[in-house]
Amino acid sequence: MKKVLILSVLIIYSIFLISFASAACNLKASLLNQDPYPAVPGDYVKVVFQLEGTQNSDCGDVYFQLEPQYPISFDPGVASDTTIKSGTFLNDYKSSLVIPFKVRVDQNAIDGDNLIKVRYAGSSTPLNGDSYIVKMFNISVKNVKTDFEAYVKNFDFSTNMLTIQILNSGKSNVEALTIEIPEQKNVTVKGSNRNIAGSLDANEYTTSDFEILPVENDIVLNIYYTDSIGVRRETNSTIHFDPSYFQGRKSQQTSSSTWIWVVLVIVVIVIYLIYRRYKNNKKKRLAD
Repeated sequence: MKKVLILSVLIIYSIFLISFASAACNLKASLLNQDPYPAVPGDYVKVVFQLEGTQNSDCGDVYFQLEPQYPISFDPGVASDTTIKSGTFLNDYKSSLVIPFKVRVDQNAIDGDNLIKVRYAGSSTPLNGDSYIVKMFNISVKNVKTDFEAYVKNFDFSTNMLTIQILNSGKSNVEALTIEIPEQKNVTVKGSNRNIAGSLDANEYTTSDFEILPVENDIVLNIYYTDSIGVRRETNSTIHFDPSYFQGRKSQQTSSSTWIWVVLVIVVIVIYLIYRRYKNNKKKRLAD
């Protein structure tokens, strides 16, 4: 009877130890950082997680996955999960696992907080049952990109100066807006091919002038700007330039006529002053 009692106590104690050991595997995940903050739809974002409790060997093979579902996705060939053996200290003797992922944000992701899902467990086959833990985190998303519309506003044949109008048609203000006409076929720019326009608010426009030979052609523009989170971006726009649209314009004719009249008036004044001085000098000579 005594042996049975002792055996029973040992069995209960063993069960208790097993239960305690199983309970001792306490994994806890947290989101340390996202870069950039906020993330931009259509661009990459780096998210860094921390998994605590991996130093406990009772956790077995620790599995961690960032699920590739909206609003994020992985590039082909890039793993969405990682596995390590628990019970060993990691870099710098830290007992927690730092797990970075580089993912692409869906181009249709909405502004604000977007949910992402991770799953993790301390089991060699964590996804073959209900043994894994699922946790949701927020990543911040904001569309800081903007769009531009470009048009030919004017061309002056007397100076070969082309005026391009640039409209910020997006929702975001920009800084350090720069317009460039890159080297391309049948487009000849004299002087600088790049102009700095400065800041440009959403739904506002500015102009940029280039000296260019009057040849009909499509002109590709490179548009550079700095967004609201300090990232330098580049986009392109194409305008059609037909110099014949600006030939014989009334405004140019009026301008030319005005200058002709100005020149004539100046000539008449100069002639009058010379004649007057001549008359005065003649009178003085007669008086002498």
